[in-house]
Amino acid sequence: MITDVIDHLVGIQPGSSLDRLRGHRLAAREHAQRSYDALFSPETEEEVTLVERDAVAAFVAGLHHDPAVAGFYTERLAELSPGLLEVVESEVSAGVTTGPYGVYPGEGPLSAESDEGLRYRARRPAELGVRLAAAFEHAHLLVFRPREAGPQALDALARAGWSTTGIVTLSQLVAFLTFQIRVVAGLRHLQKGPTS
Repeated sequence: MITDVIDHLVGIQPGSSLDRLRGHRLAAREHAQRSYDALFSPETEEEVTLVERDAVAAFVAGLHHDPAVAGFYTERLAELSPGLLEVVESEVSAGVTTGPYGVYPGEGPLSAESDEGLRYRARRPAELGVRLAAAFEHAHLLVFRPREAGPQALDALARAGWSTTGIVTLSQLVAFLTFQIRVVAGLRHLQKGPTS
């Protein structure tokens, strides 16, 4: 069992300079691991299954262009549902883009920042299933179009069979992965040391 997933993803060794650096923020380190444990080793799968959690994690990590983090979650998914792995990778390919996107209404000062961008829809919904296809579309929205994540997006999840608790868990999962990927990227940068 992994005791600290961020250390694992970065390759931080006990006693290393990065280990000591992270030791200065023990509460942050502990809370990050507890968040991971709560999301990926839940007490119950009643609202969101482990397969759904790992599939969404592999999808979101793939969208962030982080092969190591994506590999970690695709390995977890492969253990639970190897047949789903190829479908998830196909959806990542269909959803990869840059961002953020979104359109500001009207002619106000922010309208100059409007950018339509990619509006992702699951390419293989029959193979994903209704719930997971909706989850991927919602995750993509949160990653690339966060200012558009309103009541209509939540209604789409509810129509796909997601409960209120499941929707909250799904949104927490995407938020946590975004945080985790950024922390890992920052620690990797520190690990490389100063550049000339």
